[in-house]
Formats: sequence, C-alpha cells, structure tokens
Amino acid sequence: MASRVASTYAELLEKNRRFLWNPFTQMKEFLEEEPLIVERAEGVRLRDVHGREYLDGNSSLWLNVHGHNHPQLNAAVAEQLGKVAHTTLLGLSNVPAIELAARLVELAPASLGKAFFCDSGAAAVEIALKMAFGYWRRVGRPEKRRFVAMRNAYHGDTIGAVSVGGIDLFHAEFGPLLFAADRVSYPYPYRFAGTAEECAAACLDELRVLLEQQAAETACLVVEPLVQAAGGMILMPPGFLRAAAQLCREHDVLLLADEVATGFGRTGTLFACERERVEPDLMTVGKGLTGGYLPVAATLTSDDIYDAFWGDFAERRTFFHGHSYTGNQLGCAVALASLDLFERERLVERVAASSVRLAELLAPAAELEHVGEVRQLGFMVGIELVADRATKEPFDWTLATGARVCRRARELGLVTRPLGDVVTLLPPLATGESDLEAMAAILLQALRDVTGR
Repeated sequence: MASRVASTYAELLEKNRRFLWNPFTQMKEFLEEEPLIVERAEGVRLRDVHGREYLDGNSSLWLNVHGHNHPQLNAAVAEQLGKVAHTTLLGLSNVPAIELAARLVELAPASLGKAFFCDSGAAAVEIALKMAFGYWRRVGRPEKRRFVAMRNAYHGDTIGAVSVGGIDLFHAEFGPLLFAADRVSYPYPYRFAGTAEECAAACLDELRVLLEQQAAETACLVVEPLVQAAGGMILMPPGFLRAAAQLCREHDVLLLADEVATGFGRTGTLFACERERVEPDLMTVGKGLTGGYLPVAATLTSDDIYDAFWGDFAERRTFFHGHSYTGNQLGCAVALASLDLFERERLVERVAASSVRLAELLAPAAELEHVGEVRQLGFMVGIELVADRATKEPFDWTLATGARVCRRARELGLVTRPLGDVVTLLPPLATGESDLEAMAAILLQALRDVTGR
C-alpha cells in the first residue's frame, strides 16, 4: 500500500492531472494554471496547501451556512460516529433520520407532511418528478404525465433533472437522452422591453394559456422560487410565484418548488416560498441542509401524494426508489445540529439584516462601466457584466470576462465562481460584517481591474 506521507503541491497537481476529473471544469485550462488546492478551512476562510488564506465567497458552492470547521457541527458528527455511521433505510429506520424528517416537516410550508431523503439536490428533484408521475397513475389519471418547466432553469444533472432544466450550455448536448418538457418563460425584467409588472404579466399569461390547453395531461410545474440561481441569479418580480401557484391550483396541476439553492436562509427567510406564502405539493432541499458538511438532500411532499402510494404489497403501490445512503445517520445528525444553530443564533433574522449591509457595500458596482445589473436577494448576489450598458450587449463569451474577474478576486484573496459573465457572491450565512466588507472590497477591485473602470 502506498505511503500516506503528505504530498508537495507539484505532486498533488500531478495526481490531479493523472487521476481526478473535476466537475464543471475545463480540465486543460484548469491544470495549465495554478489551481487552488484546499487543505484546511476555518470560519469563512479557506487555506491552501501553501498556507495562503482566502475568503470563501462561494460558500463552497452555495452550501456552507455556519462557517467551516464549526465546533458544534464537528461534535455532532463525532457523537453520531461513536454510535453508528450508517445503516440502510430500506426496510429499517434510524433515530437521526426520523428526528430530521419530523423537524423538516415542522419547519416547511404546512402543505408538506413527509420527507424522503437522498444524497443530492439533483436526486431530490429526480425523486419529486417520479413521485408526481406516480401519484397521478395511482389516483387513476395516468394521462397526466407532462411536466412544465421554466426556460433558463437548472435543477441538477441527473437525466430527469436535466429534462426539466433549460440552460443550453449545460443541457443541450444530452437532448437525445431526455424526456420532453413544456417550457414557459421565467420573468426576467432586465431582458424584457417593459416594466417588471409587464414582464411578470406576460409570463403568467404564457403559463395560463399552456395550462388551459393541456392541464388534463400535465402532472407538475417545476420552478425555482424567487431566484433562478445557476441561470444567473435572476430574481422573480414580487407576486409572480404566488400567481403561478394559484394557476396550478385552478388547473389541478402539482407545484414542485426546487429550494435546493434558495432554502435554509439563503434568501433571508428559511425557505423562499415563505416570502409569498406559497405552499407547494413537493419541495426539494439540499445544499445548506447539513450546514455544508455532508451530502444529504430531501424531497418533501404532501400527505395526499404519500397516501397515494399507501397500500398492501399485492397492490404494487410502493414507491420504488432509493439510495444506498438514504437517511445516512452522520448526515442527519449534523443537519439536526445545524438546525439547532439556526434557532440558537437567530441566523435567518441575521441574514435578513446583513443582506441590507451587503447591498450597501456592493452599491458602487452598479456604477461601473461594464456592469449591466446587480441582482441580490438575501445572501445571493449576481453581478452581470456587459460590453455596453446602454444596449445591454454582452461580452464576447470567448473572452471569459466573468472567469477573469473571479481569477483576479482569487489573487486578491476571495474565492468565488462565475455563471458565464455573471459574477456571483454567496457568502456563508454566518459571515460577519468585517468579512462582508472585505469580500465586497475585493470583488469591487477585481471588477475594476478586469473591466477597466
């Protein structure tokens, strides 16, 4: 067996080249540069193998909540590890999974009564789609099998999740593998020749017409509530989500709210649906569920959907889906500890207040020559870069302007990641004011250094 003596940076880079395929990463360019290799982290700071520190402005892909290496979360994992690391939920149950399911149902919108665990947001969406499809079959309406999704959506990278996704760069290549989904426009006032109200009304009319024509065959509407995250941090106009939910009710179509990115305080409420008092039939959560520690996600569903799968074995009403690590005890235990911290630290209220300060800090970005729009809800920020502010003409994508801004930010001590030419900032929710100030200052400097003024 090979020795576990610590490798040098050059050795690690060579092993990365020979053995590791990084996700959503062009490996040729990644390995030609000096990629950051993280060795440790504390609070909102990452430390690389050279000992250099960086502010985590990406929350390690939008999922860190309380900061890295948190003593109470560490203790929760260690305590559970002293009992059992994992046993299956297939035909058995376990204490942390039961307790976490009860806690999530207590916190979620009142329409949701059951939790089904998995290991990623994409899997949670996949499960929700299968539940919606199976529900209509079990209540005697198998013709309701179509799904309606938003253009420019992102729901994960499994086949079902990609089928209801709508970002061509990510999804178009896999078209032959996917099931067909009906598309409606997501309201994006910045790209609409009219007011935000007119944009929302036009998109609602589009959804209304589609449902009037084919609700009898439609199982579910899938939507990212309030923010299209991977699509560029695009914000819904107020009231749109509630109106879309009402259309679903009127036409007997299920509503699936994908809260993987927006859930657990990221928007300034525990769940984005709360802001418009929307109660979906299905809701997916992940990312921040465990505070950024372990891969646990969940599909929350109504009791009506659960009851449709209830019956004797011979009826074959069982929901035939599962994962080897479903309801993993370590992950559920740390998720419970994270929820305790939310309550003890009043973290959601803190995010609501701190996001006002973050908006103030980033306000100068809106004045920069090549910033088209600064979009923010809570601790979700997207800064769209454009070649011409007046016409909103985008940069030539081959210039990789957003990536160059993020590369410059990293040189200055801030880690974040672009969505094309939208530069994002999603700090851990527990980030204090001084660290928010440092993150904003670095990001503004990087924008000026790369785009000119």
